[in-house]
Amino acid sequence: MPELVYPPVITAAKTMFRVLDLRLTVEGSHHVPRTGGAVMASNHVSYLDFIFCGYGAHESRRLVRFMAKHEVFAHKVSGPLMRGMKHIPVNRAAGAGSYNAAVDALRRGEVVGVFPEATISRSLTVKELKSGTTRMAQQAGVPVLPVALWGTQRLWTKGRPKTLTRRHTPITILIGEPMDPAAYPDANAMTVDLKSRLTALVDRAQREYPDQPAGPDDSWWLPAHLGGTAPTLEQAVELDRRVRRTTTS
Repeated sequence: MPELVYPPVITAAKTMFRVLDLRLTVEGSHHVPRTGGAVMASNHVSYLDFIFCGYGAHESRRLVRFMAKHEVFAHKVSGPLMRGMKHIPVNRAAGAGSYNAAVDALRRGEVVGVFPEATISRSLTVKELKSGTTRMAQQAGVPVLPVALWGTQRLWTKGRPKTLTRRHTPITILIGEPMDPAAYPDANAMTVDLKSRLTALVDRAQREYPDQPAGPDDSWWLPAHLGGTAPTLEQAVELDRRVRRTTTS
């Protein structure tokens, strides 16, 4: 079936990159296989991460099918686009269906994009990972590629206003070496290694990032351990807990 929606969306995204003159650094794109299934497992610091994670597969000419919460598919604008790009809706009340759909896509040779932290990290560090990412890779017999994104939080992240017109922002996309699920005794062991690799990539992206905050009021986009004012991991966990209590009460 021809891809009628995804290519125009990619063209629009690349136009946005040029208009904003984003300073994109992409490394490791050769790790994305040109054929066959694979999971791209990315850290999550921005609502725009799927755009930049998907861009990491551009050199290999692959279209990444992202797993995203079903509310996005129910929206009157984003819904038709998400379905047209063949992304995979995730209904947390019926997770087995989403999981099986992702495994089926991997077995068909698709590249599936996953954010194994499940939600945006307020601390801007790697949170605990859900094991579904590695379980689906093992079940489908495909590699997992750890992906580190950095700088995307400066455009739009949780708890901050959108700054989609910000120009010249450096964006880093680092794609790590493929992880072979056959090399691990089980999905839990693979998840532990995935977190270690993802953390190392994010740490490197942060260390090598070319910008620094313009002043104390601009240090919100740096994690606490680097002198920024983002909440610590423990504070972020408590913030998320409070939000869940508020939304479910």
